[in-house]
Amino acid sequence: MTLRTLSRATAVSAALAGTLALTACGASNETSKDSSGAAGGAAKLSGTINGAGSSAQQAAMQGWAAGFSGVQSGVTVNYDPVGSGGGREQFLAGGVDFAGSDSALDDEELTKAKERCGDAGVFELPNYISAIAVVYNLPGVDQLNLKPATIAGIFAGKITKWDDKAIAADNPDAKLPSTTITPVHRSDDSGTTKNFTDYLSKVAGDVWTDEAAGVWPLKTGESGNGTSGLISSVKGGEGTIGYADESQAGDLGIAKIGVGTEFVAPSREAAAKVVEGSKIKSGRGEFDFAYDVNRATTSTDEYPLVLVSYHIGCVQYDDKDTAGLVKAFEEYVVSSEGQQAAADAAGSAPISDNLRDQAMTAVNAITTAG
Repeated sequence: MTLRTLSRATAVSAALAGTLALTACGASNETSKDSSGAAGGAAKLSGTINGAGSSAQQAAMQGWAAGFSGVQSGVTVNYDPVGSGGGREQFLAGGVDFAGSDSALDDEELTKAKERCGDAGVFELPNYISAIAVVYNLPGVDQLNLKPATIAGIFAGKITKWDDKAIAADNPDAKLPSTTITPVHRSDDSGTTKNFTDYLSKVAGDVWTDEAAGVWPLKTGESGNGTSGLISSVKGGEGTIGYADESQAGDLGIAKIGVGTEFVAPSREAAAKVVEGSKIKSGRGEFDFAYDVNRATTSTDEYPLVLVSYHIGCVQYDDKDTAGLVKAFEEYVVSSEGQQAAADAAGSAPISDNLRDQAMTAVNAITTAG
């Protein structure tokens, strides 16, 4: 196994110019490390970390980089929001130090990760939890309820008019127009898409017959690149509907989705709660904390259409400086301070203390190979 070292990462940094450069530009004397790991390491560090991936994490990354600057003013964090699939691909190829991804590595990617990271394997840390909102643009309809089977029918192209009887049944008091429905999906390989299709396959499998996938599996509807592109496409049409990180919905309508016998709106609290009640995927590495979200919950204080976004990296890096920088940064990201910075910047749900304690076992294990 040959891991690209910091010299390659520096070259990647130059290539990322003009995308998203998140630079640690402040200073702080608060370098002691508390139980939450808020300081991101006691020793003063300098250098550059390069990451790429989830566009949903972009705002959170801005919050993390700004906060991290308060404890490690000599470190620059570069992040290219190319989408989850692109981030995983770059990380597995050795082009960046870590990936941000709205879905965990699949079996094929885990095999590739051994080539990148060696026998010590990878860490996958759930560091960003956010509800996926079903967003829509339908003038005159300010409130909308949609059961899982109705959502599946719309995105499968089986429900094509807004006054369809299935939508009317979910909204008996609404005045629904006969406008044509235009579903909008992501055009890139997207973790948000994988979470959305995973939800549809698990809660409406008789309507949505495709498996979970990061690349949209159907030919129906329109598309937008990245979170911003999808939101723009939904805003730009009438009768449009899409799916996106709830924090990016802006002034679009947001549907409540059917959970149990009620309809539930996305919220930080409900998103965090469904993850807390879910299980870690089995058969993975010691520091691989990928979750199998309980999409089929009937608890109305949980919101099952949620993405758990991860930072993915090597437990062992070839380069000592890279290992130290990644370790310090991830320590800050999962800390209570870091999680609040993300919540303030992106509207995400902070991870629980249990998830933080779990993540810190992986952070503490990050080291240099050999």
